[in-house]
Amino acid sequence: MSSDTPRGWSPQSWQQHAAVQQPEYPDRATLERALGELALLPPLVTSWEVNNLRALLAQAQEGRCFVLQGGDCAESFADCESGLIANRLKVLLQMSLVLVHGLRRKVVRIGRFAGQYAKPRSTDTETRDGLTLPSYRGDLINAPEFTPQARAADPLRLLEGHKRSALTMNFTRGLIDGGFADLHHPEYWDLDWVHHAPLAEQYRQRVEAIGESLRFMETLAGQTIGDFNRVDFYTSHEALLLCAEAAQTRRVPRQPGWYNLSTHFPWIGMRTAALDGAHVEYCRGIRNPMGVKVGPGMSAQWLRQLCEVLNPDNEPGRLTLIHRMGAARIESALPPLIEAVRAGGHRVLWLCDPMHGNTQTLASGVKTRAFADILTEVERAFAVHAQCGSRLGGVHLELTGEDVTECLGGARDLSETDLARAYRSAVDPRLNYEQALELALRIVSIRGAAGGAAD
Repeated sequence: MSSDTPRGWSPQSWQQHAAVQQPEYPDRATLERALGELALLPPLVTSWEVNNLRALLAQAQEGRCFVLQGGDCAESFADCESGLIANRLKVLLQMSLVLVHGLRRKVVRIGRFAGQYAKPRSTDTETRDGLTLPSYRGDLINAPEFTPQARAADPLRLLEGHKRSALTMNFTRGLIDGGFADLHHPEYWDLDWVHHAPLAEQYRQRVEAIGESLRFMETLAGQTIGDFNRVDFYTSHEALLLCAEAAQTRRVPRQPGWYNLSTHFPWIGMRTAALDGAHVEYCRGIRNPMGVKVGPGMSAQWLRQLCEVLNPDNEPGRLTLIHRMGAARIESALPPLIEAVRAGGHRVLWLCDPMHGNTQTLASGVKTRAFADILTEVERAFAVHAQCGSRLGGVHLELTGEDVTECLGGARDLSETDLARAYRSAVDPRLNYEQALELALRIVSIRGAAGGAAD
């Protein structure tokens, strides 16, 4: 990427392009005041953190790291609560510990939190019993209750979203800096299920093995190894609501270009990845590393052009392609895209999102995902990349640290009747803590069986 601003770009140049998935704000004056205030608030992340993540993602492209990106489908303001945040952090730490031990490499942890308050929707409106209202687009925009007042886009929610993102970041940083993520004390990360879950013993064995290795190294070194006292965590969210993203985009001292300082790692969704669209226009000008969701409907030419527009200087660590094909389509849809990117000489990091392509709606109208389909897509993703001479560098998951029942299957073989027990997501179904950790254990097994192909 060029050292300064790309030609013709500014934080507001997206307004000259077609902007989809944007709400209609009935009170424009209040919107402008809210955006003006948002632009003056302190940033949520720093430019040096953003640059550090870009360097780590460049290492992941080379196979030296594995990326674990995970968190809520859509955060809610009500879930900005210390216990829920700590549990989400715990399950990501547990998963990363399993991956570090099993894959024998560093894990880059990126949370889908501290800003994932907006969601794209299939339709602009929703109709119930003859009443048509705007669709719920996430707490950053409106509320899920089906009333005209709740569904109206409220600009003041932009400020509330910033506040709750800041609270989430502050608590997460406090936990990590205070030793919560200390590898010497993984018992801090325990969730209640560890004592009775089918996978508990397998997890304990890995914890004990890491502890023994750590004690051995420190015995040789003759001192405590400080690098194991804390870990780095980064945030991410979909760069969807462009007026809010632009308001938090700014220059920083002694760094060229513009940074989105609301998150370390924004991504563009499939619904907003049009080459001439406002989201691509906005993202091409910021210095953050970024992701693009890639689905089976994306052509090879489209993907090549996205690589050229979003990473014209072919900068390592700049662009991550997150494929979300579905278990049934990945083997046919992914290889042509991998080949197109390789033929163009584009340096990218590939992640697998096995969630979004495997969503199904039951006869009851409830949306769910089957753990077996999620696992199958991950297995096939590793195999496809190995066959194509490429490398799968990580996974992108929707998960929670809570004991929800939203996805079918897993170690406890959750059924349709189980879903009613604890289905809490307002948008898409998430892996619960046990299913998430099971997936991490299975990823290690998949990689072991593949013998580290393409690394």
